[in-house]
Amino acid sequence: MTGFKTARRGWLTTWLAPLLMALLVSGCSEETTTRSPITLEGDIFGTFYQITLADPLTREQVEEIEQGVLDEMHAVDASMSTWREDSELSAFNQSPLGQWQPISDEFMEVLAISQSVNQQSHGAFDVTVGSLVNLWSFGPEARPREIPEEEVLEQRLSQVGMDALEIDTAEAQARRLRDVYIDLSGVAKGFATDEVAAYLDRQGIANYLVNLGGEVKVKGRRDGGKGLWRIGIEVPENGAPKAQHVVGLDDVSVATSGDYRHYFEADGKRYSHTIDPRTGRPITHRLASVTVVHPSNAWADAWATALSVMGEEEGMQAAIDQELPVVMLVRQGEGWESRVSPAFVTRFGQEMVDTLGLTVVTDVDTPLE
Repeated sequence: MTGFKTARRGWLTTWLAPLLMALLVSGCSEETTTRSPITLEGDIFGTFYQITLADPLTREQVEEIEQGVLDEMHAVDASMSTWREDSELSAFNQSPLGQWQPISDEFMEVLAISQSVNQQSHGAFDVTVGSLVNLWSFGPEARPREIPEEEVLEQRLSQVGMDALEIDTAEAQARRLRDVYIDLSGVAKGFATDEVAAYLDRQGIANYLVNLGGEVKVKGRRDGGKGLWRIGIEVPENGAPKAQHVVGLDDVSVATSGDYRHYFEADGKRYSHTIDPRTGRPITHRLASVTVVHPSNAWADAWATALSVMGEEEGMQAAIDQELPVVMLVRQGEGWESRVSPAFVTRFGQEMVDTLGLTVVTDVDTPLE
């Protein structure tokens, strides 16, 4: 399906083995109540979606909810996809410089989040980085996977910067002051996750899990209210993802950014899909993935990207300063060290931290080994 693709994203594995079935209904065709839980799943945004509902529902309700979920996702796609020529974002990227353009409330919200995280991360998160993403072969421009020439790289880097994007929330309008290419892949999938969850809230669903390509938002409990929703934080092992830690969640969002799923190799060197907008180049540090817990998946998504760009030390300090619950998986030779912020301990408790063998980082003034 055409949609904004997310070549930047590591993901979370949902531990839902008994739930991974397509719209499971009761055995008798005359019955109108589905067997709880049920799972709606398919493809969107160049990745997968999986919506698990743990409320008792009729088949008619399920059909209505499934269509509503698709409508929500397609609306975000139509607004924020760089892979669709007819999207609101594509039209904005081609708009005349300096001229205000009316934009939707949803588009405005995502731009406002992006602007805020950009400021708080000192430029590590920047949605004007799109031309560099394309240059490094991770966007719709589809350039050959080769190292860009230095002159071209510097020219594109000179255009990047949130000062080239001006938004007017009062009048619901925005404009580009330079010829920047806006790429919302670091926040739009999280926003779509929030939109689907908000739709389920409006339908009165009390227990659900929304998983859009690894961006997860949960409410209530699984299995008829008997337990927390459980997700696994992945690491690559022998070339395949493996759950490193399993965490129970309720009424929260989780987003992960990782550098081990999407990359290319040239001249024997590995280049991550995550581009540092401050240098114009792929990240090269030891941080393999960062998972952020937040009430809003859009904010979690943006912060996961920002911290991934910043690296294990600068990123952890930002997490501490912003009081973000964060898990970082840092390469240590052939293995991994799992580090968490103080806010993660506050959110989940010391017992979980001890059980999972996590290292709590309270200050990174002294470089970590």
